[in-house]
Amino acid sequence: MSKQFGILAFVVLTAAMAALPFGIGEYGHGVLVGMMSYIVLASAWALFSGPTRYVSLATVAFFGIGAYTVAVLADHLPFGAILVVAGVIGLGVALLVGMATLRLAGVYFVIFSFGLAELVRQLITWFETSVTHTLGRYIFVEITTVQIYWLLLGLAVITLALRWWIEQSRLGLAVHAIGDDETVARHAGVNVTGVKLALFAVSSVLITLAGAIQAPRWTYVEPSIVFNPTISFITLVMALLGGPGRMWGPVAGAVPLYFLFEWIATRFPDQNAVILGLVFVAIVFLVPGGLLSLIDKWRARGSGEQSHA
Repeated sequence: MSKQFGILAFVVLTAAMAALPFGIGEYGHGVLVGMMSYIVLASAWALFSGPTRYVSLATVAFFGIGAYTVAVLADHLPFGAILVVAGVIGLGVALLVGMATLRLAGVYFVIFSFGLAELVRQLITWFETSVTHTLGRYIFVEITTVQIYWLLLGLAVITLALRWWIEQSRLGLAVHAIGDDETVARHAGVNVTGVKLALFAVSSVLITLAGAIQAPRWTYVEPSIVFNPTISFITLVMALLGGPGRMWGPVAGAVPLYFLFEWIATRFPDQNAVILGLVFVAIVFLVPGGLLSLIDKWRARGSGEQSHA
């Protein structure tokens, strides 16, 4: 009964979110696109990093690949076909990178994932300046801001549905076993490398699609825009605030922090990076398990005090 109620609530919430653009102006549509983009990014990031506890800073690498694929192919293919191509490219890169790096752990994986984003940015910059003799491309796609928002909403629904399905399946048990102790999981018969690779690939494709869907909003893109490392750090902070180990954790972190960072960017543009760093430190020290875990602790404490009374 509770599962059916949860599904019904999810459907109702999705319908309500789909109806949000009606009755608000273009500025409101842009805000919705930004918010939904980070909901997708944080949720997709947590799909792999949440249960496995691998901290990835490669988010912007795949986000930028998706955006730049649209920039390159916008004049040659329909937008729907470009999204398919972007997804395939993201999958190929993820499998290549995953097979080479997912044997790393801890700080080594963090460093490599950060370096990957910079490597991709430098390669594209070199190709554009040395081969095409240009830096930056214009994107002209016949799509409205509301349609971009609906596509991102659909992608968010797919991401959350995948997370729910994984949690309900044997794959979820395997992933959590890997997060607890890879050695024990391997001795228990879990294909550790295969499971990590599969999750990393799915997560990366979703992030790539998020970048591709949002690309027409910029009209003009260049590597420094779509491969901005701040995107990776903001995504990480949002997921950590809500709790990457929970299905709704990244959403709970993405929504308030998006509006907070938007306010900070407009009020303190020169101190934006410093404030982002302070927020990250505060989250790590004050809510290490995420907001949802903190709420659960408060509830448990309250129920414990009531039963004691």
